Amino acid sequence: MPINSFIRRSTAIAIAAFVFATASWAAQLATKKALTLEISKQVAAAAEAHATKNKWNVVIAVVDDGGHLLYLERMDGAQTGSIEVALQKAKSATSYKRPTKVFDAGVAGGRTALVALPGAIPFEGGIPLTADGQVIGAIGVSGVTGAQDGMIAQAGVDAFGAIGK
Repeated sequence: MPINSFIRRSTAIAIAAFVFATASWAAQLATKKALTLEISKQVAAAAEAHATKNKWNVVIAVVDDGGHLLYLERMDGAQTGSIEVALQKAKSATSYKRPTKVFDAGVAGGRTALVALPGAIPFEGGIPLTADGQVIGAIGVSGVTGAQDGMIAQAGVDAFGAIGK
């Protein structure tokens, strides 16, 4: 191979490697907000205050954006079966990025195929927590009627709106 061809080829390879390396350096990791334990406790406290005001004994679960439990509260007198239900409502709201009330209404409206969605809980009481348009967690409540669970969860979401920004 003539020396000029070798130099041109080597130069082209070096330039390509430099461009690739520069492009890689230019890439940035995403920055996202994350739900903290302290904020999770404040969300649960607001939900608990609403439940207590109405004399409803419930379980309140708060999960992160991956559906992992951050905080769980079982109020005195709440049935133990509601522990897993509250957690699953929160996970469902996070996974599908919508309130579980949507699945409840869909099934009530005849869309029974919704129950086949993995992890979709068709009971009101799970609501996502969002910051900057992104779901960063969810709250799930269980222990009274679906509508009452939803009201309690909404009280937690409302509190998050005030503290989570």
